[in-house]
Amino acid sequence: MKITAVDAIPLSIPFEDGGAGNGLMPTRWDRLDMVLVRISTDVGLTGWGEAFGYFCRRSVVAQIQDLVAPALVGRELGDPAALNDEMQRRFALFGRYGVTIFALSGADIALWDLKAKAEGVDLATLLVGKRVREHIDAYASLVRYADLEIVSRFSEKACEEGYRCLKLHEITMPEIRASRRAIDPKMELTIDVNCSWTEAFALQVLPELRELNTLWLEEPIHPPEDWDALRRLGAHGVAISAGENACTAMEFSRLMPAVNYAQPSVTKVGGVTEFMRIVDLARAHDAMLMPHSPYFGPGYYATLQLAAATDRIGYFEHLYIEPAAFAGGEPLLPQQGQLQIPTRPGIGFEPDLSVLERFAI
Repeated sequence: MKITAVDAIPLSIPFEDGGAGNGLMPTRWDRLDMVLVRISTDVGLTGWGEAFGYFCRRSVVAQIQDLVAPALVGRELGDPAALNDEMQRRFALFGRYGVTIFALSGADIALWDLKAKAEGVDLATLLVGKRVREHIDAYASLVRYADLEIVSRFSEKACEEGYRCLKLHEITMPEIRASRRAIDPKMELTIDVNCSWTEAFALQVLPELRELNTLWLEEPIHPPEDWDALRRLGAHGVAISAGENACTAMEFSRLMPAVNYAQPSVTKVGGVTEFMRIVDLARAHDAMLMPHSPYFGPGYYATLQLAAATDRIGYFEHLYIEPAAFAGGEPLLPQQGQLQIPTRPGIGFEPDLSVLERFAI
């Protein structure tokens, strides 16, 4: 099977989240910017992947067009992992982090999608021979509201919908306290401050976070790869997590000993190939992964397949927003806090062409 084309398809899909859309991103965040990767072949099969594109879609598209496509067009599909390794070596000059690896991640997902389709099986079965589960618990990943009433309302709503775990992106304690008061005491609570705190402030609030029964504190400080500081913070009774901004298994080999939960993102880390290497690291460290997956395209589906391929994944992250449309057509959403994992060949994603046409940039 020969690769005949590699296309980047940038989309921008509006969403509603009930808040002001401020705080996490450079400007107001109210659109899902995604870069789909379509790989076509001479036998008519098409593979779909997703490269991380929030606020960087133009740069990622350029990397796919200028680096990834020339490296793959005309090649036999063969072994996706071998193609990934080859591209990493050829692209090392352009960076081991950021948009270069994002672009490669999207292509790698598409290559594995193709491989599984050619074999007539879902990706999890291709990777490990037998799926380890058919559904996974999801947690509701709320956006940052910075408003006591709004964070309380949406925390309570997620609890009533059957989620057993909630993530906040609040960075001040009043909102965190309000969320905990609004939910069932048995509901697990996680807090992601996106590197907003100093180590000194994190040390100051960790005792209260422990009293609030916080499951994990995510990326508490900047820089997120200050592994020594994360080790120190992890000694105070609250689990520490990090990894959504780390690329390749090499970086996770440094991260894994420093945190309780590693959080690879399949659209950023190097695709399925690197993610499975991180699964091997987690097994060696007897650790659990809590993947970063605030997506609604192929990255969402690929993460579900990876969850079906390993019991080293604990929760699935579901971004708690309402998109104007779903790139895959179906609203593959949690029911009572659980997600069914698709069994279709490949990653299970097939695009709704009308959505692509409507929201393509």
